[in-house]
Amino acid sequence: MSRPMKKPFALAPLALLAGCVIYHNAPIVDGGPPAPEGTAVALGQPVHVGGLVATPKEVTEDSRCPENVRCVWAGRLVVLTRLDGPGWRETPELVLGETYATRGTSITLVSGTPARRAGTETAPGDYRFVYEGGR
Repeated sequence: MSRPMKKPFALAPLALLAGCVIYHNAPIVDGGPPAPEGTAVALGQPVHVGGLVATPKEVTEDSRCPENVRCVWAGRLVVLTRLDGPGWRETPELVLGETYATRGTSITLVSGTPARRAGTETAPGDYRFVYEGGR
């Protein structure tokens, strides 16, 4: 009577999964470790904001009045921002100075630099953003 042939690789996928740990209440972040809360961050750089992680993805509007011009309207800075919370993700457009509420918490884009200057365009890599809230 012959013995059945053993399949040494049949358990390999299980061995790989044994090293995985799932944190059910951790934000689902990518793009590197988040910067400490209060840090001014560039596009694509995640930052802790209370219990959230915010990642500015794109400036969708920068119609702020240039600092060297007199304007009738102050204009707006709007930043597409990915928010990662415990087990969820969304990507709203946040407007400078306006509070955005979601899932029992709120977040505000409180600063966007540099200020606009007449006759020049701000390169995407030059922007820095500060967020508050996340509680």
